[in-house]
This record gives sequence, C-alpha cells and structure tokens, in this order.
Amino acid sequence: MKVALGCDHAGYALKRLVAEWLRREGHEVLDEGTSSEDSCDYPDYALRVARRVAEGEADRGIAVCATGIGMAMVANKVPGIRAAVCNDLYTARYSRLHNDANVLTMGARVIGPGMAEEILRVWMETPFEGGRHSRRLRKMADIEESRGKGE
Repeated sequence: MKVALGCDHAGYALKRLVAEWLRREGHEVLDEGTSSEDSCDYPDYALRVARRVAEGEADRGIAVCATGIGMAMVANKVPGIRAAVCNDLYTARYSRLHNDANVLTMGARVIGPGMAEEILRVWMETPFEGGRHSRRLRKMADIEESRGKGE
C-alpha cells in the first residue's frame, strides 16, 4: 500500500517511527515532510498528505502534529478525504470499520510511540465494513458536493 506521510515540527519524531513501521510492514512511504523539528505550519503538510490521497497517488495518508486535531481539520477540507483523529485503539478501529477513514491523524504530544504503533497497526489492518455505513458515506459525499448547503 502507498501511504502519504506528513507532520509538523511537533510530530517529526513520531513521524519517523511511523515511517519505519510502515516500511517494515512492506508499505511504500511518500514522505510529505517536514524534515526537522524546526517550527513550521501544520496546514502545509496536512494539505500535501490529503492531496496525495484525494488524487489517488496514495492509498491512505497519515499526518502527525501535537494533537492530531489541526491536521484532521485541514485534511478534511480536501474533497474526498475522511480524516480521523485517533489517539486510542477504539477510534482507530471504528474510523476504518464504520467511516472508511482514508487519512489517520495522531497527536505526538497525546500518545507515546508504543500506543502510536498499536493505533497504526489497527488502523492499517481494519477493513471498511460497508453495508449501512456505505449509505452514510454517500450522504457525506453529497454534503461535500453541495458544499454543505443542504440536502
């Protein structure tokens, strides 16, 4: 699987661990930056990750910042992206199972490396359940197409 991976300065150390795990598991990593702990703006990197996924250049995306919240907010501005902040195993599982999340965001100041690896494993291995959840995804896509102006 091709995975676009990005972070801001707060997520840099965790991004490196995520990249190692992904490669070890046989995934191709598309590194969207940043490449240091120098202060930078998370929207730049969240947008790069989201665009790679939305344009089909990556199967999934992962973005790391201090909390995961900012990255998710930015990524979800890109049509076709379903980014989920997952700082525990339950949300990681259900973001895929019920919501078919295609971008995972995590908070490097919220979770440690061990938990991040477990979240990553669960998120990467959990399939989308489909069924009634497909109807809900279509509704989300309809909202996106109408730019949130109604039914």
